[in-house]
Amino acid sequence: MRSAVSALLLVLVAAPAMAAAQDANLFRPADVFELEYATDPQVSPDGRRIAYVRTGMDIMSDRQRGHLWMIDGEGDGHRALTTGSGSYGSPRWSPDGTRLLYVHDGQIWVRWMDTGQSATLTNVTESPRDVVWSPDGRWIAFTMLLPERGEPMATLPPKPEGAEWAAPPRVIEKLIYRQDGAGYVEDGYTHVFVLPAEGGTPRQLTSGSFNHNGTPQWTPDGVALILSANRHDEWEYDPRNSEIYELGVADGRIRPLTSRAGPDGSPAVSPDGRQIAYTGFDDRYQGYQVTRLYVMGRDGSGSRLLTEGLDRDVQNPQWSGDGRGIYFQFDDEGTTKIGYVPAAGGAVETVAGDVGGLSLGRPYAGGDFSIAANGRIVYTHTGPDHPADLAMVTRGQEPRRLTRLNDDLLGHKGLGTVEEIWYESSFDGRRVQAWIVTPPDFDPTRKYPLLLEIHGGPFANYGDRFAAEIQLYAAAGYVVLYANPRGSTSYGEEFGNLIHHNYPGQDFDDLMSGVDAVIARGYVDENNLFVTGGSGGGVLTAWIVGNTGRFRAAVVAKPVINWYSFVLTSDAYNFFYKYWFPGFPWEHQEQYMARSPISLVGNVTTPTMLLTGEADHRTPMSETEQYYQALKLRKVEAAMVRIPGASHGIANRPSQLIAKVAHILAWFDRYRDPAAEPTRAASDARE
Repeated sequence: MRSAVSALLLVLVAAPAMAAAQDANLFRPADVFELEYATDPQVSPDGRRIAYVRTGMDIMSDRQRGHLWMIDGEGDGHRALTTGSGSYGSPRWSPDGTRLLYVHDGQIWVRWMDTGQSATLTNVTESPRDVVWSPDGRWIAFTMLLPERGEPMATLPPKPEGAEWAAPPRVIEKLIYRQDGAGYVEDGYTHVFVLPAEGGTPRQLTSGSFNHNGTPQWTPDGVALILSANRHDEWEYDPRNSEIYELGVADGRIRPLTSRAGPDGSPAVSPDGRQIAYTGFDDRYQGYQVTRLYVMGRDGSGSRLLTEGLDRDVQNPQWSGDGRGIYFQFDDEGTTKIGYVPAAGGAVETVAGDVGGLSLGRPYAGGDFSIAANGRIVYTHTGPDHPADLAMVTRGQEPRRLTRLNDDLLGHKGLGTVEEIWYESSFDGRRVQAWIVTPPDFDPTRKYPLLLEIHGGPFANYGDRFAAEIQLYAAAGYVVLYANPRGSTSYGEEFGNLIHHNYPGQDFDDLMSGVDAVIARGYVDENNLFVTGGSGGGVLTAWIVGNTGRFRAAVVAKPVINWYSFVLTSDAYNFFYKYWFPGFPWEHQEQYMARSPISLVGNVTTPTMLLTGEADHRTPMSETEQYYQALKLRKVEAAMVRIPGASHGIANRPSQLIAKVAHILAWFDRYRDPAAEPTRAASDARE
C-alpha cells in the first residue's frame, strides 16, 4: 500500500522552519503520505480470523484509501483481500463465517471466503451504510438515504438551447441545511432497508420524515430489528432526544421501547434475545453529561443502570458470547479502554487499554473493537510511536499486538519522546493531566522553544497517542506541551462541567500553569513561547492572547471568535444555543459577548495568524474574518491562511495536514527570538 513520494510534495514543505525535518532520521512532512492505520476490525465468529480496513494515503489523489485485509488470530497469514482503485469498508462476517460483506463504490458486495469470489449485491443510487447480517445469514439490513424531490418554489422560463444561464437559486426551508464535511444537505431521510443475502431489490422498512442512523440490531429469531432514532415531532429542535425502537421485519411496524427525555442509543441484543443493552442519560441540558450503560427487557421493561459507579462515557456496548456480561469502550484520563460489566450488575473490569490511533493529526480519542463468541476481542491499538494497529485480548489475559503497519516507516525514525505529567492549576489547585513531547536527540542542558498545542471540543480529550502534527513540531526543534484542561472528557462529569456556561474561563489558568510547570524544568527558553490550537483550541488561543502577551506568536486555527454569530451560522445551531448557553443569543447578549474572544481584541499585541478551511461549516470562515479584520484595524501583526476546499477537519487530506503544519511553523519561525540560544534543529534550518 506504500506509494512513492513525489518530488512535487517537497514544494509544500519548502518553508525554512520545515528544513530541520528533512533529515532522513526524523519524521518528515513527506512521511505523512506513508502513514497507514487499521480501522473497523471484525473478528470471525469462531475467533480465528480478523478482517479489517487498512487505510493508507494516495499521493496522486491526496486522499485516504482503505482496502480490506485479513490476518489470523496468531498474527500470521496477513494478506490483502481487495486491490485496485477506490476505497473499501465495513467488512462484516456472515454468522457461519463463510462470507464477508463489505461496501465498495457505493454498493454492497459479498466475498465467498472459500473461493475468493466476489459479487455485488445492490444496484442503488445512494451509498448503503450500517450493514448487518441476519442471524440465519439469509438477509442483510442496512441504512440508506432516500432522497425527496419537492416542487420548486418558483417556475423559471425555459432557457434557449445552448444558452449558459447562471445556476438556479437554492431554496432552503428546513432547519438543518448544511453539515460540515458534507456541504448542503440533500433533501431526504435515512431509512432502514433489508436485502436478500443473494442480492436483489432492497425493501424499505421505515418511513416518515425522520432519520434512522446507526446500525440496526437483529433479534436472534430474525423477526425484528432494534434501532435508535429520534422520531419525535420536534426532533429537529430537540436533537438529543432519541429512543430505542423495535422494528418489525415483516410489516415495518415500529414501536418505542424507551421514553425518557435524552439520548438512548447503541442498542445491543443479548444472545438469547431476552435483554437489550443500550447507552444514554437523562438530559439536563448541560454542556457535558456522562453517557451510561443500561440493560432492559426485550419489551423495554425493567431498565437498570449498570455503570453507576463508573463516572465515564460508555460507547459501543457488545454482549459476551455467553450473555453473562457486556463489553464496552470508555475514556479514562486520556486513555481509551475496553471494559466489562456483568449483565446482572457488579464492578466494572478493565480488559484492555491503549485503544485508538484513528486520529492521525492530533492525539484525540477514538477506536474500534469487536468480539467473537469465544471471547476473543480484536481492537485498534495505539501508542505515542504508532497509529492504529491490531491487537487481540481475552478477558483476564494480557493483550497481544498483531500488526506493525508502520515499522517500515517509523522504526528507524527518531520520534519525539512523549512524557505524561500532572500539575496543579493556579486557579483552584485542581490536578491537570498533560504530556510533554521533547525533540529527537533532546538535550536537557540546552534551551528549546515551547509550543503549547490546545485541543478542541471543548468536550474531548488528548492522550498518549500518535499524532503526526505533534511529531512534526518536535522534529522542527520544539518542546510541545498538550494538556487536558477543565472541560476535557475522561475525568468525570464534574470536571467536564466546570466549563458549563463558563467557556472559555479558567482553562486559561490551567494552561498557563502547564506552561509554567514545563518552564520550571529548566530546558525551555521563556523568550520563545508559542501557542496554537484548533476549534475549541482556537477559541482558547484567541482568549490567551487577549489576556497575556507572554507568547511571541500565536496561530488561531478554525476558531469561534464571536459566540453570538457562531451560534447563528454554525451547522449545529439547533444544539449550541441550548447546551452551551442558557438560551438564544438575543436574550443573553451580555453572556455571549463576555465569553467571546472578540471582546478582548483590544488587548492583543501578540503576532497572530488565523488558519481555517474555506468549506468549514462548524466554525465558519466568517469567525476567522472577524478576528483577522479586527487585528488589522488595530495594526497588530496578523495573517489569514485560508485552506481551499477544507472542512473543519483540515487534516482529512494529507497535503492539507502538511500545509497546516508548514504554515504554523513558518509563522513561529518568523518571530523566534534571535537572541535565544538556538537548538540544533533551528541552526540547521537557518543554514
